[in-house]
Amino acid sequence: MDFWRASSLEEQIDVAAGRQEADLVLKGGHVFNVFLKTWEDADIAISGSKIVGIGNYTGKQNLDVTGLYLTPGLMDAHVHFESSMLSPREMVKVLLLNGVTGAITDPHEITNVLGENGFRFMLEETAGIPFSAYLMVPSCVPATDMDTSGARITPENMERLRNLSPRVLGLAEMMNFPGILYKQQLEMDKLKLFYKQKMDGHAPGISGKELNAYVSSGITTEHECVTPAEALEKIKRGMYVFLREGSAAHNLVDLLPVLERADNRRLCLCTDDRHADDLIEQGSINYLLEIGVAHGYEPEDLIPMATLNIAECYGLQQTGALAPGYQADIVAFEDLRSFQPVHVVKGGALTVKNRRLLWKSEPVLKMPGQSMNMPEVTKEDFKIPARPNMRMRVIGISQTQLLTTKLHLDPTVRNGEVVSDTERDVLKMAVCERHHNTGNIGLGFVYGFGLKKGAIATTVGHDSHNLSVVGTNDEDMVVAVNRLREIGGGLIVVSEGEVRATVPLAIAGLMSDRDAVAVNAQIRQLEFWVKELGIPEEFSTFMILAFLSLPVIPELRLTDRGLVDVVRFEHVDLWCE
Repeated sequence: MDFWRASSLEEQIDVAAGRQEADLVLKGGHVFNVFLKTWEDADIAISGSKIVGIGNYTGKQNLDVTGLYLTPGLMDAHVHFESSMLSPREMVKVLLLNGVTGAITDPHEITNVLGENGFRFMLEETAGIPFSAYLMVPSCVPATDMDTSGARITPENMERLRNLSPRVLGLAEMMNFPGILYKQQLEMDKLKLFYKQKMDGHAPGISGKELNAYVSSGITTEHECVTPAEALEKIKRGMYVFLREGSAAHNLVDLLPVLERADNRRLCLCTDDRHADDLIEQGSINYLLEIGVAHGYEPEDLIPMATLNIAECYGLQQTGALAPGYQADIVAFEDLRSFQPVHVVKGGALTVKNRRLLWKSEPVLKMPGQSMNMPEVTKEDFKIPARPNMRMRVIGISQTQLLTTKLHLDPTVRNGEVVSDTERDVLKMAVCERHHNTGNIGLGFVYGFGLKKGAIATTVGHDSHNLSVVGTNDEDMVVAVNRLREIGGGLIVVSEGEVRATVPLAIAGLMSDRDAVAVNAQIRQLEFWVKELGIPEEFSTFMILAFLSLPVIPELRLTDRGLVDVVRFEHVDLWCE
């Protein structure tokens, strides 16, 4: 696939006026007007990378789109590419096939592991491709000081990163909202550095005067809302609210009723964190549109939330609409129920034709450095001696939300040691530091996984991405951890001392260097074994596990330094009265 040449202003005017043939004309489609939320049967004329006319046109190249529904290219308002486990270029291939032509990305996963080099890797791998990948500078690396990350990004680092490219738009989600409310100097320095640019939020549950203070800092977006009431309050205070549907966080259906009480101008769609198999088999933002329509909402109200609203939120000029002068990012959908793209035009170039991707690229242009630096573990590392007459703090997990609950449960003791109890679904969990060879291991228990035998482990562990493992027995946990150490990170399932399935993630222990089809096959094998070991079919096992070590989402988390009470923002002991 060749990129279209740039056209001159004079050419664009001549094509628009009908005095000159367009480079490309999409003929006979139902064209969506995002400004009026109406449809018009017309041609779309393209000169260079721009739309120059809606009406009756002829072109050097004409594509018959009769009966198809033409919308602006979809965008994702907030996404971590790394969560797909695909390399940036493989991720883009999948997104284009789903009609997504642009995204606001936050590469804080790889930045937590590799620092500035990780950010530069994502920027370089998304350069010169038929996709608008915008980057936000990670704001919280590490997310907190409650765990050990691979790197630390200071305001000085941030200033360098924000000046690397026009595609760097501002400051990514500010997760340390208590630090903002209590005016911690480091957080103030970050806010002042990006005050004239876009700043994203992350403040679940914040309300009242605390919300006023948070918004007064210059932060204008939120993707962590879980109820319509919370979303409406944040819209009322001037924020853009992103309705999220990821692989683990399923908030879209709960939040769609906001459309019944508010105009959609301040609403956008995002996926945040979505695994490769879900992207390939269900879709990306187009899947969110499908869900919305299936729940009775009008496509004309939903489409702007995936196009123009996002462009306006981030100040992306001439993007997000099908109108003269706008970027020629166009999707031709077969219908407005399944939102399956037939053709995709990106920047005036036909990128997907008849559901076939025309753009070719290797999965990775240049690999970053190795990221596993930890000792082997033994059963001794996972031992927890029992304490008489004491209860345990246990992480209670949800199958649909990232929020956890803080439980106090009696331990199951065998030979003086606390062990996993599959009958009660209380399983041992460990988080092993993997960046600096410290040997740190945090130990705890989790309720609600459903694992009946074996162990599962991952080096994807938001946000510091240490190695997390959950198991029914220490022996399988040891095998899982040591195998991931050997292969440079990834996902793994172990039972009866045998490795059953792995997804190697050679890029920072976060992303594969294989193509999307190969990665999807590996994930399918992994998920087969997860279900074989007893975890429910609908449970997004590894996505849930990846968030259990993130000490910024309430209530209880486990890091390499131990349990964290997120509400009190402090470490707590495993044992309680």
